[in-house]
Amino acid sequence: MVHVKLFGLLRLDTGLKELNAQAATVGDLYPILLVEAKRVKPSTTVTAKDVDGCVILINGKQGKKSSRLKDGDEVLLMSPVCGG
Repeated sequence: MVHVKLFGLLRLDTGLKELNAQAATVGDLYPILLVEAKRVKPSTTVTAKDVDGCVILINGKQGKKSSRLKDGDEVLLMSPVCGG
């Protein structure tokens, strides 16, 4: 089981602050996250592409979609910051 924390617009758009999930890779978390987001906030428009654009940290170190996960890992997903 891994612990996932969401930050930025991803947190706002999904209505999720955090969740626990079974996943072998970060990419395996995407469908779990999207299903849970629809459960919590049915009006969400977040897609896998949105999640794919996030900064990924695994136990405080930069990760990527293909990064392997193990029990007890903490995954942080942060939407990129933009402004004007």
